[in-house]
Amino acid sequence: MAEVSPAMQFEDLDQQREAAGLGMWTFLVTEVMFFGGLFVGYTVYRMAFPDAFREASHHLYMWIGAINTAVLLTSSLTMALAVHAAATGRRSRLVGFLAVTTALGVLFLVFKGVEYALDWHDRIIPGPTFDTAKFVNPARAELFYAFYFIMTGLHAVHVTIGVGVLATLTVLARRGWFSPQNHNTVEMSGLYWHFVDIVWIFLFPLLYLMGV
Repeated sequence: MAEVSPAMQFEDLDQQREAAGLGMWTFLVTEVMFFGGLFVGYTVYRMAFPDAFREASHHLYMWIGAINTAVLLTSSLTMALAVHAAATGRRSRLVGFLAVTTALGVLFLVFKGVEYALDWHDRIIPGPTFDTAKFVNPARAELFYAFYFIMTGLHAVHVTIGVGVLATLTVLARRGWFSPQNHNTVEMSGLYWHFVDIVWIFLFPLLYLMGV
């Protein structure tokens, strides 16, 4: 079992947990501001060029986006169960739920990789290979895809980071690192993972469901 005494800069475990929570929420606020700027920019151009954006959206693979939405929603549930298992000292359940959450994160990335490969095959990636013949207004369609790849790409980076963190937590949990008195790391990682899921909940309808 890991040492449950607080770090030297804290008076007790409660103070350490409050500091960890404040730090994580501050970090998430900066992430909201980061993604919020992209959402605002996308919304402005979507309102300016609704027909072109709607046409471009129809070339996305909505079924892959829907599967990935289900995958991330399920992973949010398993992450919440992992946090509960850590708080109640159920080590085997903690390991299991962390492992499942990690696997779901990997599955999301696999589907996203498949989708990007299909996008490349369809020649809808902005740049010299972009297929202008598919669109009434190719310049505005290319703008849509620029937003699409930037936002989903950054989200995928966040998922990748989350998967790495969760895989590490799974190993630590197997070694008995966490306990009801010492599970801040699991709880804070859960907040990050839920944030990643929430970002996708906004991305999916904004990008895939235009005109549906």
